[in-house]
Amino acid sequence: MPECRVKRALISVSDKTGIVDFAKGLAALGAAIVSTGGTRKVLVDAGIPVIYISEVTGFPEILDGRVKTLHPAVHGGILARRSDPRHVQTLSEQNIAPIDLVAVNLYPFRETAARPGVTWDDLIENIDIGGPSMVRSAAKNHEDVLVIVNPEDYGGILARLRAEGDCPSEERRRLAAAAFRHTADYDACIAETLSVSAAESAPPKAELFPPRLTLAAERAEILRYGENPGQAAALYRFSGGGGKSSFGKSSFIDAAQLQGKELSYNNWLDADSAFRLVRDLREAGSGGAAAVIVKHTNPCGAAVGETVEEAFEKAYASDPVSAFGGIAAFSRPVTEALAQRLREVFWEVVIAPAYSAEALKILSVKTNLRLLEVSLDVDSEGGAGALEWRSVSGGLLAQESDTRDSPAESWKTVTKRGPSAAERRDLFFAWKVVKHVKSNAIVLAKDGAVVGVGAGQMNRVGAAAIALRQAGEKARGAVLASDAFFPFADTVRLAAAGGVSAVVQPGGSLKDRESADAADEAGMAMLHTGTRHFKH
Repeated sequence: MPECRVKRALISVSDKTGIVDFAKGLAALGAAIVSTGGTRKVLVDAGIPVIYISEVTGFPEILDGRVKTLHPAVHGGILARRSDPRHVQTLSEQNIAPIDLVAVNLYPFRETAARPGVTWDDLIENIDIGGPSMVRSAAKNHEDVLVIVNPEDYGGILARLRAEGDCPSEERRRLAAAAFRHTADYDACIAETLSVSAAESAPPKAELFPPRLTLAAERAEILRYGENPGQAAALYRFSGGGGKSSFGKSSFIDAAQLQGKELSYNNWLDADSAFRLVRDLREAGSGGAAAVIVKHTNPCGAAVGETVEEAFEKAYASDPVSAFGGIAAFSRPVTEALAQRLREVFWEVVIAPAYSAEALKILSVKTNLRLLEVSLDVDSEGGAGALEWRSVSGGLLAQESDTRDSPAESWKTVTKRGPSAAERRDLFFAWKVVKHVKSNAIVLAKDGAVVGVGAGQMNRVGAAAIALRQAGEKARGAVLASDAFFPFADTVRLAAAGGVSAVVQPGGSLKDRESADAADEAGMAMLHTGTRHFKH
């Protein structure tokens, strides 16, 4: 066995996974082990000879452990360049022993932030200072010091040291990069969490959009491919706390997958769209049951009903052709009866807050069908102060989530006739749906169900024409929702010709009066919400 280059190792870890076996392996190779507090106790209890950090520094751990490794005897031993005679001489003059390996991971800030009722003081006390300092020092001097922050690396490093006595430069550089990534992510997590906590529920715009952005995210999984098979893709989880979304709150991507193959890039996009809409629709029906069917991020079916089975049948009837291969989402648990119906159609993903045992048994025969179980109360918008992100060439766009809306009781009637009670219910429902349709967006609804959708068109009258054509005779007596104002009265006249009885739109056009007059001519009701819901 070749002589091991690691003569002295400093070990101080919060995550103690595998640390005993790693330390035993280093000791067997002749390395002296230096350690701190809790780590030292674990190693001593395992029978491993350990040099206490205070023996190295000649100074006790003080201030409740806040200061223990911030000392020249530690950082001098890590940072000294072995190839520089002056550095070697300084170590000798100061009686500092070189440290050849640093195994450190940091205080559990994420886990602390994820705890219910966590206090500001708890967060502050779980900000590691000495740990990141040692990691950064070791990573800076990686040519002479092995730095290990991931327990998964212990086995491979030991094997290399046993077989070769050292690690090659490319491995040392990999470990150094991982170390800097580790501390960068840690600091980004702290910055995000403290900013959200300090800002509370209504942060000023300056705090929402800092001059320099740091994002803390961890890879949740490598996806099979991106939008197309030739594109690689991965899913990342924002990790402000506990590996979850901002400040420790669970998010949609923490959903439990009960069966089926892995979700693809497109599956995740569509499933997120379905989840967001079904959440919003909980408010739109007296029965509280909602069903949504999404295809290519747009709803092709949506409905509310007294039961989840009723909601599904109405949603499926919206556009059964487009429903094939879609994503179905429900606001209530999937029952045996609903599962029987779902089994008759090809779905990519089904999303629900729960499934009955009978439903799971029925759907289990469709082995590729992904079943996601997730509470509708999880933090779909990422918490207070959270932003939505989209990439552009060379950069990122950031905006607040579109969660603001004007209450229905504040909507303004701008026509001679106001809506009936039934029309008002459908207008509220259609307004909830149109927010989730790509602009230009038009939604037709009747009796608590979507009957026509015009999505992503270059002009609004074209979107209305598509929605009316899809609805056919169902357009008669239906209501229409538009995500933005009508620039001209042509859309209103087209809707009137199709039999639409009432319209809801934001208003704000220079020609609002012309659109209202066209509605009056047709005997239609029209409401202005004062809020726009573009979705590009």
